[in-house]
Amino acid sequence: MELPQLCNIQALVKEIKGGMFSNIDYPNSFVSPSAYDTAWLAMIPDSEQPFSRPMFENCLNWVLNNQREDGSWGELDGHGNNTIESLPATLACIIVLKRWNSGNPHQIQNGGLTELHSFLSCLDYVRANVEKLVGDNNYEQRPRWFAIVFPAMLELASAVGLEIVFPHPIRGAVIDILNQRQQILDSEELVGKNHYPPLLAYLEALPPLYDAHQEQIAKRLSFDGSLFHSPSATARAYMATGNDKCLAYLQSLVQTCADDGVPPLYPIDEDLMKLCIVNQLQRLGLAEHFLQEIKDVLAQVYRNYKNEELSANPINSEPTQLYKDSLAFQLLRMHGYSVSPWTFCWFLNNPEILDEIEKNPEYFSSVMLNVYRATDLMFAEEYELQEARSFARKSLEKTMTTGSRGPDDVTFTSFRKVIEHELDFPWLTRMEHLEYRMWIEEKDMNALWMGKASFHRWSRDNNLSDMGFGREKTTYCYFATAAAIGVSLPYDSHVRLILAKSAILITVADDFFDMEGSLNELKSLADAVKRWDGKGLSGHSKTIFGALDSLVSELAEKHLQQQGRDITNDLKDIWYETFASWLTEATWSKSGRTPSMEEYLETGMISIAAHTLVLTASCFLNPSLPNYKFRPAQYDTVTKLLMLVPRLLNDIQSYQKEIADGKQNSVILYLRENPEADIEDSVAYVRELIATKEKELLEHALMDGFSDLPRPCKQLHLFCMKAFQMFFHSSNRYDSNTEMIDDVQKAFYIPLKLQTPKPLIKLMLNQLPLPLHHHSRSKNDYQSVANCFNIYGKRSLAAPRVRWPVSRNFGYKNNIVMGVPPKIRFSFF
Repeated sequence: MELPQLCNIQALVKEIKGGMFSNIDYPNSFVSPSAYDTAWLAMIPDSEQPFSRPMFENCLNWVLNNQREDGSWGELDGHGNNTIESLPATLACIIVLKRWNSGNPHQIQNGGLTELHSFLSCLDYVRANVEKLVGDNNYEQRPRWFAIVFPAMLELASAVGLEIVFPHPIRGAVIDILNQRQQILDSEELVGKNHYPPLLAYLEALPPLYDAHQEQIAKRLSFDGSLFHSPSATARAYMATGNDKCLAYLQSLVQTCADDGVPPLYPIDEDLMKLCIVNQLQRLGLAEHFLQEIKDVLAQVYRNYKNEELSANPINSEPTQLYKDSLAFQLLRMHGYSVSPWTFCWFLNNPEILDEIEKNPEYFSSVMLNVYRATDLMFAEEYELQEARSFARKSLEKTMTTGSRGPDDVTFTSFRKVIEHELDFPWLTRMEHLEYRMWIEEKDMNALWMGKASFHRWSRDNNLSDMGFGREKTTYCYFATAAAIGVSLPYDSHVRLILAKSAILITVADDFFDMEGSLNELKSLADAVKRWDGKGLSGHSKTIFGALDSLVSELAEKHLQQQGRDITNDLKDIWYETFASWLTEATWSKSGRTPSMEEYLETGMISIAAHTLVLTASCFLNPSLPNYKFRPAQYDTVTKLLMLVPRLLNDIQSYQKEIADGKQNSVILYLRENPEADIEDSVAYVRELIATKEKELLEHALMDGFSDLPRPCKQLHLFCMKAFQMFFHSSNRYDSNTEMIDDVQKAFYIPLKLQTPKPLIKLMLNQLPLPLHHHSRSKNDYQSVANCFNIYGKRSLAAPRVRWPVSRNFGYKNNIVMGVPPKIRFSFF
């Protein structure tokens, strides 16, 4: 990368650190405002002048200043398109402007909406976009929240004199939505157990008769005075009851947030917000720039989880708590913290929440996706994680079949892609670089840099790309090391080149022993490697030895310069061990000898050469591989597991070819040693062995206490296994000349598909709210306030309710896909 570009990256990182992490203890600064909730606070009349001004004028000012050019308010998806949420949000905003404009025109004359045609322009937006965003789809495919809030908003708009006449083609769809709302109101209890969130969470969107349930409302208030931590629902609860605790909550909220609009959920769980930031940085491939910040965040979260009182955070509902706990488990375990699966698997022992998830899979879709991701980090004999994984998978599969919408629904299409990707491709098979790319493109984010590489130079200079036999896999080798290693190594690390060069040489030499050389040629080459003397070699043997000698000399010199230790003999020994294993296998094949399973695995674990790759490269990490770990008798357990798993993966995908060629592998040998079994039994046995050893390798790579290998060395073992999983999990992609083309092109050639980048972060530097004092009011005072606003007349009036805490999207909004609870949306996301 050129120096100016690198400097630009460093400047951006510094800017983000200065904004994001200096303000990280103020979570509301990371949450995009909700036009809908802000409008609802602006609807509350002032207790002193209820007919002429709102209680929270800054909320009204925010509404005035944040209308978009097309006349709408509300959230956009990652591609800048209006979402279904913008319909009730826009109605809420024009309703509150109409109300206060009629009461006190000078209040909003600067907003450009004092003229009737301005209101009509907003209503035109609603009419036009109902067809676009709702259409005539079956009502069962629409979000439940929308069926509750949108009809309520239409009624409230009509009550303040804003009649909306829909064109004939979409009247049927609107009638369907009205009917769906009525079915919900008829069938659901105010606080039932079969629907999430309960009807009471949509209090501001319910008909006036529900106001009579003041005891229910008071009973369900949270410790902070809110109704389900929802500003809009609490605003309605306050107007209905005059509850002092509700007022204190609203005043605290406005004190903290109103100048920038109020969030859809308040207060925000600080640990959850920090975890989401760390998760986002990692998924974008930016973690290497924030290593200390991430370390500090996770250390604090871990301390909180060790404290049983803090782990039961009263801010969170059960779905949000499960989301947070599964995300915390995933991030903490990935960074080596010892965390029990029960930190999030507690839901398995809660029959009520299990039943709720099964009945409302769409509502819990983002939560279950996070649970499923957490189970990627399953160690051996963690049966609770296996149970959680199976449950989450079934729930996500049900979401895919019941939560589908039209092809033009960009946000759900994006979410569907993420779910399909997670279910179809196990985490261990996925390459980090391509994961970053997908995350960036799906979220419409801008990458800070994109690497480029010249693939063929080294292999061509050493005549390895023109051998005339076997597999020419130079591109695949560079791709695997670039795409699999992730952010643990800098983009320009020479460790990547060491891995790529070694993999190219291994592929060529292995093919020479497997299909090209005569037994005498192979013995001569192996002997030359043992003596480290290429005299007498010719043809391909000479070329292979020359490339090997050049590589070892280059690496030994570099290591001596960097760390002051000569590892020439160590490198020679490990390469000879690999060549000797190839010779043994070639001898078996050419002589027709059948080894035992134990004998085969002892040799095959070496011949796959995974340890040759990872141990050589680990010498150049910081801290580097201890010298004695190069000796076979001292190979670490994680190294032995890495040698075994790729060998078995390769065997499953190659046994058919090797049966035809008269060669042996573990699938064939198991069948030979177990005559009662058939080929399917043999494959199943090897797959089960792989699954067990994968979990062991994962635990040894992530957790401390198993060995004295430095953490970077253990991580490199994990990344190496992921590369083998990518190549051999479902087929032999390494031998195919076509299967990897799309991935390689995305990794190196095809530019990211991005629109105009949006600002990374929007900061609000307010301090945390202090407790506020408020005046005592009688019930009659507040009833007169409600009456003066004229929203509880003879009609079935209701104001819109957009979201709590996942209600508004469940697969229809980008913030779910981003890995954020759906009532939270980060502006920099």
